[in-house]
Amino acid sequence: MAAATTPPHGPLSGVRVLELAGIGPGPFAAMLLADLGADVVRVDRPGGPGLGIDPAHDLTNRGKRSVVVDLKDPDGPARVLDLAERADILVEGYRPGVAERLGVGPGDCHARNPALVYGRMTGWGQQGPLAQRAGHDIAYVAVTGALGLIGDPDRPPAVPANLLGDYAGGSLYLVVGVLAALQHARATGTGQVVDAAIVDGTAHLTAMVHGMLAAGAWQDRRGANLLDGGCPFYGTYETADGRHIAVGALEQRFYDEFMTLLGLPDLAPARDDPARWGELREAVAARFRSRTRDEWTAVFEGSDACVAPVLSLREAPHHPHLAARGTFTDHGGTPQPAPAPRFSATPTAVRGGPALPGADTAAVARDWDVPRLTDQQPRTLKRKATP
Repeated sequence: MAAATTPPHGPLSGVRVLELAGIGPGPFAAMLLADLGADVVRVDRPGGPGLGIDPAHDLTNRGKRSVVVDLKDPDGPARVLDLAERADILVEGYRPGVAERLGVGPGDCHARNPALVYGRMTGWGQQGPLAQRAGHDIAYVAVTGALGLIGDPDRPPAVPANLLGDYAGGSLYLVVGVLAALQHARATGTGQVVDAAIVDGTAHLTAMVHGMLAAGAWQDRRGANLLDGGCPFYGTYETADGRHIAVGALEQRFYDEFMTLLGLPDLAPARDDPARWGELREAVAARFRSRTRDEWTAVFEGSDACVAPVLSLREAPHHPHLAARGTFTDHGGTPQPAPAPRFSATPTAVRGGPALPGADTAAVARDWDVPRLTDQQPRTLKRKATP
């Protein structure tokens, strides 16, 4: 009988990723690759960048290893190219042209490693009139039409934190792109550049809405549609304690159950008459204001009415379903989302806390066989500490 073997730690076990340090969607994409088992080495530069918090709490750097390289040192680019030569994927988030000026652009890297997948994360993309302009998530999602979908019709569009642009339209599309390109590289031996722009990814997320718009099933204005809070049985309501309940009772049988448990069965026919939606919304809102969030949660417990409490970040890990699934985990005393998705043969887990700048230089130099990486470390750290 063959000896039992330990399954690889995540489906990307053995994949090497080189991340040129930045903030926002690039680090999150590299975190996701690390969650999936890749060996992610982050190249930090002296003094930053960072979120302005203690690096030990920057969860987007969990599971990675860090080295410090000053790309403005005469031999700094060569050290990064040594690492790129041994990597499968590189992730950078500079403005277009910056990596080239620093000597670590795609041309330089592919000269050393033709099979490298070179992932570029930007807001506006590598080309176009705005490519060199500064920006943040809110501007990127604004021009795609996605921001205009969100919020009440009589108020300015609601800001969806930086989840919609940076992480959904940016990080996730970069990860899909570099993994698709890695498949191609392994089949052909040829790497390529992946241009992941937040504006492109966010626009792509609106594909279903554009289809509905073309079919005449979506009005091009906020708060007037089935899925944007326009209908009274798909939205949020305040409860007696100032908290909120989310309702998504779209289908008829779910809606009927919702109205019965809410105590408004006589108003149920208003669902099919948009002219009565205002009346229905006021009645539903008044009912929800009569009890607390947790009381209503208990009313709908075990039903198919598609009702859920709106939880805070600190409350979410304690939700019974999320707790049972282990959707959140605790690592190093910090509650945090567990890796996702899940794999039956190559399970994942948080493998380490946030990488501290420069803490892993010796180990990376050994494991990636880049001996001169350690030669520069004392000088770089001394330079960082010099006033």
